[in-house]
Amino acid sequence: MNPKSIIIEMLKWRYAVKKFDISKKLTDEKLAVLKEAFNLTPTSYGLQPIRMVVVKDKLLKQDLQKFAFDQPQISTSSHLLVVSAQTDFGEKDIDRFVDLNIEAMPDKKEHFMKYGELLKSRFKAKSKTEILQWAKDQAFIALGNLINTCAIEKIDACPMSGFEPQEFDRLLGLKEYGLTSVVLLPIGYRAKDDRHQFDPKVRRPLTEMVIDI
Repeated sequence: MNPKSIIIEMLKWRYAVKKFDISKKLTDEKLAVLKEAFNLTPTSYGLQPIRMVVVKDKLLKQDLQKFAFDQPQISTSSHLLVVSAQTDFGEKDIDRFVDLNIEAMPDKKEHFMKYGELLKSRFKAKSKTEILQWAKDQAFIALGNLINTCAIEKIDACPMSGFEPQEFDRLLGLKEYGLTSVVLLPIGYRAKDDRHQFDPKVRRPLTEMVIDI
């Protein structure tokens, strides 16, 4: 069975770009789509313990590349997206979540007040390490959402986890924001001579990957 779907076709089109065309840059409109898609990413409890740093400065990207095994996609990308997790997630964030929901649905104020207290009790039972790991898990949900959005918008990307988070945090000043970098997504447009774009899409058969019960 070969499903006919625009998203399937675009997922087949995408690949982890190894060489970007440095002459091509994302428009503000395309970047706005990715920002909105990031913000619409589903997260646990809807609490959004993640942030996205958009790096476009050429010199800064060159400095960051040194701490990502010198992978050239970092500096040659149009923009570098750094999906980060909160290191200081706490009651203030739950209060913010409650306030936003009450503002949108004032008739449900009592419900969200009670829900906020429930969330506080659940997170109070977790260690700081557990909460940070939970936040980092949400960053990878956002990564998947961004990759799919890039494919639909015909924006090239290359997800990366091979880098030194502490050095990225230092260069980007993330500690000041209560953040730590989790995963990278250089974005832009593939170079015509990136031979990898012509490689076939190799995956295990669906019969090995999906279990129907």
